[in-house]
Amino acid sequence: YGQTGSGKTFTMAGNAARKIPGLYSLAINYLFDLVKNKNLNDLAIYASLFEIYEGRVFDLLNSKKRLTLLEDASQTLQIVGLKEAPVANAIAAQKIIELGTASRSTSATAANSESSRSHAIFQITIRKQSNLHGKFSFVDLAGSERGSDTMKSSQKAKLEGAEINKSLLALKECIRALNRQSTHTPFRGSKLTQVLRDSFIGDKTQAVMIVNISPSSKSCEHTLNTLRYADRVKELKYDDSNLLNEIEENQQNEIIGQDNNEEFDNNEDEQEQEQEQEQEQE
Repeated sequence: YGQTGSGKTFTMAGNAARKIPGLYSLAINYLFDLVKNKNLNDLAIYASLFEIYEGRVFDLLNSKKRLTLLEDASQTLQIVGLKEAPVANAIAAQKIIELGTASRSTSATAANSESSRSHAIFQITIRKQSNLHGKFSFVDLAGSERGSDTMKSSQKAKLEGAEINKSLLALKECIRALNRQSTHTPFRGSKLTQVLRDSFIGDKTQAVMIVNISPSSKSCEHTLNTLRYADRVKELKYDDSNLLNEIEENQQNEIIGQDNNEEFDNNEDEQEQEQEQEQEQE
């Protein structure tokens, strides 16, 4: 997380031309070393890379095919149509990262000559005999922007910036709700928060936020806002029972709705019987 031009994409993806690895590559290398040293040959590793651009989800490994987000019966998010590429080694993974990163939506703004205009999510999925064994999600958020940052930008860039800020605000609202241990957390407020829900909840989930700040004195306000944002996440304590209560409440509402429908149907049947009896008496 951080302002536009503070080095977020460089931190995550690195620079292949200068042979500087990013977190993507470091994680992949560590994972394959772990599999090799622990003789975990029964684990299969897959990689996927997609972006959230203007509230829509696109597969960066499949010609930017538009994807759909759906929840299954267990309230788990499923990204329909997402391509998972099997990864045999770290070199193959690096090629996948370079391919996907090259397809990401970018454009020039007043704040950055090559600004990422989308949130990019790189996922490493580990499967054991086709069953999910673990998952890493690396999220390169698009940069937060002020109106003055895009004042000299095109109308398209302004609209992109507004959509980025909207999704980041939705993420902030979710973090605030988790901090307060509210009974409801608005994860459905944006596509970004829907995708990130699995990263914040669950007994076996761990989330780490890396914040980037600019050394420029002109970015002082951005820097303070970024650090406040990070501090809120750092203090995050979440009781998973809130989510369970929310799911149970939704299920209970569905049952009540079914009961009401059945009661309504029974009333209709009784009314029809009374009308038939009146007609017979006449």
